[in-house]
Amino acid sequence: MAIAVFALAGCKKLDIAPTDRFSDLTFWTVDVNVTNALNNNYSLLYNSSLFFEPEALSDNAYSPSGDLNLIASGNANALTAKFQNDWASYYRTIKSVNIFLENIDQNKTLPAATIARMKAENQFMRAFALFNLTKWYGDVPIPDHNLTPEEAQVIPRSSKDAVNAFIIKELEAAIPNLPSKDQLSASENGRITKGAALALEMRTYLYQGNKMAEVVAVGEKLINNQSTYGSYSLAPSYSALFSDPTTNKTNNESLLSLQYVPTVRTWQNFWDFAPRTVGGRVSNMAPTQELVDDYIMLNGKGIKESGSGYVETNPYINRDPRLTATVVYDRYQWVNANNTIKTIYIRPGSDPVQPGLDEYSPGSQSASATAYYWRKYFDPSALSSFVSGNNLHLFRYAEVLLSYAEAKNSLGQMDATIWAKTIGALRARAGFTDPAALAYPTADLTNIIRRERRAEMAMEGLRVDDIRRWRTAEITMNGFAHGAKFATDQTIDNGYIRTQQRKFNPQRDYLWAVPSSERSLNKNLTQNPGY
Repeated sequence: MAIAVFALAGCKKLDIAPTDRFSDLTFWTVDVNVTNALNNNYSLLYNSSLFFEPEALSDNAYSPSGDLNLIASGNANALTAKFQNDWASYYRTIKSVNIFLENIDQNKTLPAATIARMKAENQFMRAFALFNLTKWYGDVPIPDHNLTPEEAQVIPRSSKDAVNAFIIKELEAAIPNLPSKDQLSASENGRITKGAALALEMRTYLYQGNKMAEVVAVGEKLINNQSTYGSYSLAPSYSALFSDPTTNKTNNESLLSLQYVPTVRTWQNFWDFAPRTVGGRVSNMAPTQELVDDYIMLNGKGIKESGSGYVETNPYINRDPRLTATVVYDRYQWVNANNTIKTIYIRPGSDPVQPGLDEYSPGSQSASATAYYWRKYFDPSALSSFVSGNNLHLFRYAEVLLSYAEAKNSLGQMDATIWAKTIGALRARAGFTDPAALAYPTADLTNIIRRERRAEMAMEGLRVDDIRRWRTAEITMNGFAHGAKFATDQTIDNGYIRTQQRKFNPQRDYLWAVPSSERSLNKNLTQNPGY
């Protein structure tokens, strides 16, 4: 007993924070540390590769690059690196968010409203990561707290319905504590708002397919209650929204964008999208003929419709202006940063200056495999090698209008008034003036709205989501992806370049494989069918 009393008297508190560095006991008590942790989580939200790469997994683009080529050709498996890398990226974000949410209340100096807002921003980030996980992998684990190593080894997959319900619950809890866009100061541009949360909620409902009434309800909050959720509208110029440094940064169309700053935080993907004669390196992702063909004529008709005026030998005239804002084609008039014009020669043997660097050449390792390049997101103020500080738009008001139109049409509620403020407004902004293109059509509305969505949102990573949720990928991703009419043998596919033969197994490929490496760590992770 005497020894025990002596031992107790000699005990000291062992959870003492070190005095020469921050620890778990002190880090969160310092305001600047909390702000830095929040900023770190913003940096984990998304990146330029996750933004652009999905185009090559759709019928919009072709990429010869590794895993993108593998997935698009139907040859991916549970060992495919992209499946593992994307899974890890999203769960890394969730891990960091959970650490933030579990520790922020240690801070006693920041105002309560500030802490509530920071929590709400992190709830959005967790919801966005889970949204991306479930759209690719279906059933996925929901880490709603910072898992211990032991928990991480046994957590099971939750159903896709449960994941979507969790996402909606998170967003609904976050919205009251988020500011509207109109409440942001200039220095806070790019932070998550009520409008961004509603846009993610709307997309979550839309992708479920059977929640169109909910899509309409959320859409009407953004369209009709802007005094509460923020003032949004279409930017006057479609191309400027992506390329003009001023419009790109400050506009009323973006609900949330990845924020970049020249020389500080930048992206460089466009270096491998642009023609070589204007500074491109190699064509690592090229638009397809299938995308080009879906842009309508100025009179509102598709190129295969009677009376469209389409001329196959001169295919790029009198087309939707968004085609020229998005895709570079043969004899394209490329406007440089100094307003000089460079003609892009792509037809083999047509460039007056030989060798023609942009000309289509079968098997070329640098020129476009489809004989098309990208123009959208060209930054005229980019640094050398297309190092850009322009923002990448994750959610745009244009998408809100498109989703609203799709949902109303699905419910049988589309009419001339809704058409005018959705598809009609988008076409007017794009530059259509022909009354026939702006008038409300009475037939084939589903395909018209889907085609409009493709033209408006091309190169923004959403096409692959659309063909998967519409269950049309088994059609659009089976067979050859094509390029321009420059093939050597004009008797095959009418002379359109065969770029890649694609295969899509509808029993397997609507979901990605759960990575084998993750299943080896957690035996409770089941595999998706076919893998």
